[in-house]
Amino acid sequence: MERHGLIIVHTGDGKGKTTAALGLALRAFGAGLRVLILQFIKGKKKSGELKALEILGVEVRQCGLGFITKENFAEQKKSAREAIELAQNEILSGNRDLIILDEINYAVKFGLLDAADILELIKIRPPELHLVFTGRDALPELIDAADLVTEMKLIKHPFKNGIAAQNGIEF
Repeated sequence: MERHGLIIVHTGDGKGKTTAALGLALRAFGAGLRVLILQFIKGKKKSGELKALEILGVEVRQCGLGFITKENFAEQKKSAREAIELAQNEILSGNRDLIILDEINYAVKFGLLDAADILELIKIRPPELHLVFTGRDALPELIDAADLVTEMKLIKHPFKNGIAAQNGIEF
């Protein structure tokens, strides 16, 4: 069966965008696909998901520096530029079947990247390569170009009741 690469978007204000993408990475890896996960914003702290994927041998590159502040904006922008260049190189390499661009939508939202940067990734994508874009506020142009779009909707969150993020659940 010939593979038809999909453009997949996980967006919305609810939790689970990265988790859904990493679950897809697990499924793809188990099916023998060559997977790469590039994280655009998250810092060097490894979540339980990333630790498990590392044990399995799924390649994850954390390109981000964590929370974006006025003080680190220039450094964050440089980091995002390096990450988008890495993504372009990996897309063109032919060495991957699935590339997850985690939190890339945030990178555009916060001005670290331009809309054109994301749309260029779609233009250069070989037709058999699956690309996954995560993060809130996905560009309308990205949604239009996608084959599959899932919006995570926040209904209720424990933080609103003073409950801190829980190890193994949020990280």
